[in-house]
Amino acid sequence: MELTERKKKILRAIVDCYIQSAEPVGSKAIAAMPGMDVSSATIRNEMADLTEMGYLEQPHTSAGRVPSPAGYRLYVNELMEGYRLSVDETQSLNEAMELRIQEFDKVMGQVGRMVSQLTNLPAYAVASREGAQPTVKHFEIIPADAGSFILVVLTNTETVKNKLIKLPLQAGEQDLKILSAVLNASLTGLTVQQITPELLEKISRSAGAAAGLVPIVVDFTVQVLQEQSRNEVYLTGQMKLLGQPEYRDVEKAQEVLTTLDESVIANLPAPTDGPVQILVGPENIAKELKDTSVVMTRFDIGDGMQGMIGVVGPTRMDYAQVTARLSYFAEGLGRMFGKNELPPSAPAPEGEKPE
Repeated sequence: MELTERKKKILRAIVDCYIQSAEPVGSKAIAAMPGMDVSSATIRNEMADLTEMGYLEQPHTSAGRVPSPAGYRLYVNELMEGYRLSVDETQSLNEAMELRIQEFDKVMGQVGRMVSQLTNLPAYAVASREGAQPTVKHFEIIPADAGSFILVVLTNTETVKNKLIKLPLQAGEQDLKILSAVLNASLTGLTVQQITPELLEKISRSAGAAAGLVPIVVDFTVQVLQEQSRNEVYLTGQMKLLGQPEYRDVEKAQEVLTTLDESVIANLPAPTDGPVQILVGPENIAKELKDTSVVMTRFDIGDGMQGMIGVVGPTRMDYAQVTARLSYFAEGLGRMFGKNELPPSAPAPEGEKPE
C-alpha cells in the first residue's frame, strides 16, 4: 500500500490535532481543518489505510484514531513543520540564560530547571566529561576565624568546591601562604592517577609547619576530581508529568515516575546524527518509558566537554515547539560557555525590521 501525499497530509493533521487535544481524532475534525479539501468519507478511508499500515491506532473505546509510534516517527522525520519562536519566547529564553559566574554544577542544575519551566515537562541537563580528564586549575586558601581556613579548589571544568579545615596549633598565616604556593606548584594540572603517594610525601616535606594539612587537602582534591570524572546528571520537574492527560492513571504515572531517575537519563544516547535527537516511545531503552518520548540536544561547554539538555514527555508532545526551544537554548548556552556572551537579540517577526 502506497503512502501518498494525501495520506501524509492527513497523518500530519491527525498528529497536530492530537497534540493539542489529547483526544482521539475523527474524520470530521480533520475535514473541518483549513486547507483540507477532502470529504469525511475519503478521510475515513485514508485513516483506515494508515491504521493498516501501522501509522495510526484506534483505541477500543473510541471511533477516532491516535498516532502510533511509527506515525510519530514519520511525523518527526518528514512531516513536522518548523516552529518559529515568537519574540516573547526568545526574550524569555534570553532572560533565562542570564546566568552569573558561579559553581558549574549549580549552573547545570539551574539549566535543567529553566528547561522544565519553559516546556512544562520533566527536563534534564548532563555535563559529559568523556575525553576530558579533570584536573585542578587553582588552589586558594582563605583564612576564616581563628583556628580554621577555607580551601577553595577550582578545576579545569570551572567547577568550584570548598571545604572548611581546622588549623593545627603550630600553623599560622605565613604557613598557609607557603602551603598555597606548594599546592599550586605541585598539584595543579594533574589527574587523579598522577597524584601518587610519592608526590604526597614530597608536598608534605615542602609544606613545613602545615605538613599535617597535606593529607586532608589531597584527600579532598582527589574526591573533587573523582566527582568531576563522572557525568553529572541534573533531573528536575518529574511531577509535571501528572499535569498531562496521559498520566491521570495513577498506576501508569507511578510506573513512569519511579523509572525516571538520573541513572536512566545517564544511559540515554547522546545525539549522533545531528544536534537534536528524538526518541519516540518504544525507541527508549527503558521499557517503562515506552509510552514517552525524549527530545534532546547538545552544546559545547569548552575544555573538551559537552553539555546536553533534554525533556521527557508523552508521545503526544509538540515536537516542533519543544525542538525549537531546546535548539535555541542550547545555542545560547554554547555561546555563553564558549565566549561568556548572551545570545543575540530575538529575531524580528516576518514583516518587521529589527531596531
